[in-house]
Amino acid sequence: MRAMVYRGPYKIRVEEKDVPRIEHPNDAVVRVTRAAICGSDLHLYHGMMPDTRVGTTFGHEFVGVVEEVGPSVRTLSPGDRVMVPFNIYCGSCWFCARGLYSNCHNVNPNATAVGAIYGYSHTCGGYDGGQAEFVRVPFADVGPTVVPEWMDDEDAVLLTDALATGYFGAQLGDIVEGDVVVVFGAGPVGLYAAKSAWLMGAGRVIVIDHLEYRLEKARTFAHAETYNFVEHDDIVVHLKRITDHLGADVAIDAAGAEADGSFMQHVTAAKLKLQGGSPIALNWAIDAVRKGGTVSVIGAYGPMFSAVKFGDALNKGLTLRMNQCPVKRQWPRLFEHIRNGYLKPSDIVTHRIPLEHINEAYHIFSAKLDGCIKPLIVPNAA
Repeated sequence: MRAMVYRGPYKIRVEEKDVPRIEHPNDAVVRVTRAAICGSDLHLYHGMMPDTRVGTTFGHEFVGVVEEVGPSVRTLSPGDRVMVPFNIYCGSCWFCARGLYSNCHNVNPNATAVGAIYGYSHTCGGYDGGQAEFVRVPFADVGPTVVPEWMDDEDAVLLTDALATGYFGAQLGDIVEGDVVVVFGAGPVGLYAAKSAWLMGAGRVIVIDHLEYRLEKARTFAHAETYNFVEHDDIVVHLKRITDHLGADVAIDAAGAEADGSFMQHVTAAKLKLQGGSPIALNWAIDAVRKGGTVSVIGAYGPMFSAVKFGDALNKGLTLRMNQCPVKRQWPRLFEHIRNGYLKPSDIVTHRIPLEHINEAYHIFSAKLDGCIKPLIVPNAA
């Protein structure tokens, strides 16, 4: 089969690999019909995630058709159209029993630190991902779900991470009616977090970024008030000024490890690898939220420490909430919102690129070229 293969930082290509096989009675093999490139895939592409091995296939956002199932699989059959959450989880451990699917204890040798994710380095279990023609899906009775008949693949694939994570970010904010919510980062997850904040009762939603085309999308897709941080000497002071000098009730960090806005943070994180990621957006969130407010973190960071302003968070009495999204837990409510017309996930898709040209897709997405917000990969389009 044809699959995206990692060859080192900024080096990927499409190669022939063996079609995955059933390795355990609970496995399925899925023929991928749509995959996506996530902003967090860029952390791998840029060489920021430890133990990303040459030969790995990325891709934790994908949907497809079941090709084969193991003898123990009961809920799926060959031919089923399925959506697969980015979390790999057993469904029966202490954490899974409490809905903490992203913290499963049975699927990753590094499970005390992180759960397992498709195509996201050996730090996250070493599973190949879905930027390929086929992918092996462990615990096939647990994670995947048959895509509802009324939902198309391009909406479904965005439910496997980006939309679910954005919605989860707003949930972590514990938004109450009338709250002022500020979202740092106007990428796909930030756009969905802003849109979700309205659904949870926010009275004002503000999005911060430095890319004008993404801020324009935040205005048209998420109906948010937007500010470009490069146009202000201090974006935190500006946010205080426009929120009665109190600060926002809720701040959501949807930017994560590669946030722009601080040369020093960028160099120590992205270039020198001295931090698990640049925490500039998280520090802005801590400073921009009011005393007693809530900071939600859904942007991805590596396992190393980062220079976070923890003292400010303590002295302001903030609530900090964060986790990798337990994707499947979000689906029932998101299905309702989509079916009722409140959300159209694929409205943020800007590029559809054949698998054969995935190296170009990574370059466009990484360099923020051609107005790119969310690229999808089409395995059978070559």
